[in-house]
Amino acid sequence: MRIKPMYGTFSLLFFIIFLLYNQNLCYAQDAPSTTGYSCNPSQFYPCQTYVFYRARGPEFLDLASIGDLFSISRLMIANPSNISTPNTTLVNDQSLLVPITCSCNNINTTFGNISYAGLNYSFNSGDTMYMISTVKFQNLTTFQSAEVVNPTVVPENIDIGQAIEFPIFCKCPNRTQTQPQNQNQPRYLISYVFQPFDNISSIASRFGTTPQSIREINGNNPKIFDTLFIPLSKLPNITQPTASNGPPPVTNTTVVQENDKKGTVIGLAIGLGISGLLLILLAGLWGYREKSGKSKREKYSDVERQKSLYLGSKKESLNKEVEVNLMADVSDCLDKYKMYKIEQLWEATDGFDEGCLIQGSVYKGIIDGEVFAIKKMKWNAREELKILQKVNHGNLVKLEGFCIDPKEANCYLVYEYVENGSLHSWLHKDKKEKLSWKTRLKIATDVANGLLYIHEHTRPRVVHKDIKSSNILLDSNMRAKVANFGLAKSGCNAITMHIVGTQGYIAPEYLTDGIVSTKMDVFSFGVVLLELMSGREAIDDEGKVLWAKVGEILEGSEERKVKKLQEWMDDSLLREECTMESVMNVMSVAISCLSKDPSKRPSMVEIVYALSKSIDLFSDISEEGLSPRQVTSR
Repeated sequence: MRIKPMYGTFSLLFFIIFLLYNQNLCYAQDAPSTTGYSCNPSQFYPCQTYVFYRARGPEFLDLASIGDLFSISRLMIANPSNISTPNTTLVNDQSLLVPITCSCNNINTTFGNISYAGLNYSFNSGDTMYMISTVKFQNLTTFQSAEVVNPTVVPENIDIGQAIEFPIFCKCPNRTQTQPQNQNQPRYLISYVFQPFDNISSIASRFGTTPQSIREINGNNPKIFDTLFIPLSKLPNITQPTASNGPPPVTNTTVVQENDKKGTVIGLAIGLGISGLLLILLAGLWGYREKSGKSKREKYSDVERQKSLYLGSKKESLNKEVEVNLMADVSDCLDKYKMYKIEQLWEATDGFDEGCLIQGSVYKGIIDGEVFAIKKMKWNAREELKILQKVNHGNLVKLEGFCIDPKEANCYLVYEYVENGSLHSWLHKDKKEKLSWKTRLKIATDVANGLLYIHEHTRPRVVHKDIKSSNILLDSNMRAKVANFGLAKSGCNAITMHIVGTQGYIAPEYLTDGIVSTKMDVFSFGVVLLELMSGREAIDDEGKVLWAKVGEILEGSEERKVKKLQEWMDDSLLREECTMESVMNVMSVAISCLSKDPSKRPSMVEIVYALSKSIDLFSDISEEGLSPRQVTSR
């Protein structure tokens, strides 16, 4: 007698699955608008609009990761989405309004004009155009449309790190609908993806509009995963989940549960106490063994014995598994760089001896007669590798290869060796030879060109995030190269709560609000210019930053400006016969870079142009007008 109801349940489930399958099949057979939605440029294009996006785990459960995907800041999502704390953790399927700029784009004669917001996405290992459009962008676009927008891209042959433009479907209202007299007409057409269990009435209720207004724009029969455009005169007030719904009412059952909880807590306390004693004993034994082992290790002073201890492994199978995992993590870089063995690096640096240490965790090493700089780091190099494989410029330190050490889970990056060390050491250490003004100008221009490259010629743009004189290296010809991309970020206009960098160089908006943009590199570059002109540290022994009051130097009459600038300049420059006009010009560039308002700072294109002008001003002096030492430095 029990079989019949079960059979009926299975029949009902089969019927529902059949209906859903038929519905999806109909969509697959008659998929509308796979290449995009046509537009008329005479409408209100471009326009600011929004897409409805759902937070989805595991990758997109915070505003920072979603902001990176859409190339905007967390605050730009938090405000329209009614979220008060931008760094809050989201819950699965939490509703969000993400701002986009919608444009009417002419594709070609076949497809005509299509309205979309073009977002660049940098491919990772395992990504496909289909997966990006359906999973990450949640069907707000299609892979067919991405192929149309990127006609030269072969979907099966996309390189890791390659930036592809994905067209996010959108529409702008007619011009007449946005006029002041049409107060009830839509100001926004929100992009919303039709879900399997949606209907027009439920969507209208969600956004506080009418089913009829949605049908007028989208028709009567939307299909699953179609993009609907929801007409709204103002943004909806999205209800967000709260952290707590208040305490539950007290009942007899609650009292019993509370008693059970107390018993559980007491039991846990006893268990934890015993566990704690055992842990203390184990820690003591471990500490004794470590101390004993350390004293034994100290007996072996020669490199070969240390090498055997370092390279030897008691857990070959475990190390092999770790190596496989680490290799998989950098699999997209294997064909671009040379893979070194840990034995090679050990021998190149005499067992990472302190005598080979350059600075920090960077060692000088000789492999096959060639000198390299070897950076030792814990396993967090994937992002740095990901960025370095995108850049190739003469003013950026070149990555030659890398090595992974499965025993210690370390990664080693092998860079070209830059002979003359850091700019910081030339400016702030006791070197007998001082940099001439011409050399300083060339260094500034080299750094500016390196930053110009990563800001303007990478997609998404790269922000270095740690520009400072110790990260600027000088080669045998005293030409500058930007080094250390350990903190670099691919993608701009994001916000982070994890502030990193070096005091004295950090841009105010990054320090206070965590805003990451190319303009923070511009600010740091301005500090480097001040160092080049003054020979002073970015932050002094009292903790005062160099840039705090430099704006006052260029106030007042021309005579007063020159006098104050000469008092502030590096003494070694005053002994040269360089033109104050050239120095004044560089000072003006530095001050503009240091504006507290990021939007008022120049771009690196403008900076390179301005520095070139300073070089021209300097070059106007004849050779006869230079001191013998300066002529030699040229």
